[in-house]
Amino acid sequence: MKRKIFFLILLLGCFIGFNDFHPKDARADTPGTQEILNRMEKKYAGNDFSADFHQVSSLTALEITETASGKVFFSHPGKMRWEYLVPTQHQIISNGTSLWIYRPDENQVVRGDAQAFFNSGAGGAFLSNISLVREKYNAHIETNKADTDHITLVLEPKKESPDIKSIHIRILKTNDQIVQVSTHNPYGDTTTLDFWNIVFKKIELSRFEFTTPDGVDLIEMN
Repeated sequence: MKRKIFFLILLLGCFIGFNDFHPKDARADTPGTQEILNRMEKKYAGNDFSADFHQVSSLTALEITETASGKVFFSHPGKMRWEYLVPTQHQIISNGTSLWIYRPDENQVVRGDAQAFFNSGAGGAFLSNISLVREKYNAHIETNKADTDHITLVLEPKKESPDIKSIHIRILKTNDQIVQVSTHNPYGDTTTLDFWNIVFKKIELSRFEFTTPDGVDLIEMN
């Protein structure tokens, strides 16, 4: 149980990365970076969308890698619903204020404060509030001449964080859709989220609420 919760907390606040390449000609104050930020904000600010996702989480020290996949829904500001289907079914839901982690196989719901976990924007949480990118991070473009279809935007926390070293956002050039978010922490632990079947469409607010079913244990998470 502790191991399962640890990997969920990785998703909520401290994931993924590729490497730490910092090209001198692509820093946060270059027009290219600002243009990408503007395009990303225009695409995602205030827009609801859903997508299929695949997640890979690795704990370097323990040499453990776990994968999962499912469906995710986002609505501004701060609303998310992660429906994990493989390898086990569970849900992570936030209405922007409260957070619920529901594991039906364990007959248990964990409830906590959404801001405490999602305020940094890590783990793809910024997709429900795109303003977190400029507010919390410095950005620069990572140059990859071998990949002509995507732009990779690298975010580094403005304030030193014990949980986040950098976040990498992979953006499809043809339509500005974010197809991958990766974050890594100072300990080398990583998580990568790949997105596809992305659909921009209004989502009912009820999807971001949760009522604990009768007979299910409710645990408050501080």
